[in-house]
Amino acid sequence: MRENYPITTAVRELREKKVEFAPHLYDYVEHGGTRVSAQSLGVPEHAVIKTIVMETEDRTPLLVLMHGDLEVSAKNLARLVGVKHVELCTADVAQRHTGYQFGGTSPFGTRKKLPVFAEKTIFDLPKIYVNGGKRGFLVEIDPKELKRVFDITEVEVGIRES
Repeated sequence: MRENYPITTAVRELREKKVEFAPHLYDYVEHGGTRVSAQSLGVPEHAVIKTIVMETEDRTPLLVLMHGDLEVSAKNLARLVGVKHVELCTADVAQRHTGYQFGGTSPFGTRKKLPVFAEKTIFDLPKIYVNGGKRGFLVEIDPKELKRVFDITEVEVGIRES
């Protein structure tokens, strides 16, 4: 395992919560998304988990953890959360809520404690790759650790990209 990886706020929280992880660095490509990171690491895009910052109509932020090869159905999520609608945050607003630059958002070590919703099938995977708090940096963890660290609401809101 490489020791020359960034010590981000996410890494500090992983260590503090005693979550075992393997760091993976790759060359970040602007707008490359999970496809680029999955190809760089040689893993299925389905195992690369996006951390998506969304807001309800009253500007309440929430995190959604979603497979890299799926999108979030905002309509279905809103229904499950019990609000009229949810939408993606702009990069600036997402950074204010999480402390992370767009493309480097981790569910770990966010500036504010946010409600976390995770696509149910993430927990069927043996290993997942989530952002480690910096562009071009993923951490490989057991998805069950997400449930140990966060009060997660499991949802079924993933849809295929159109």
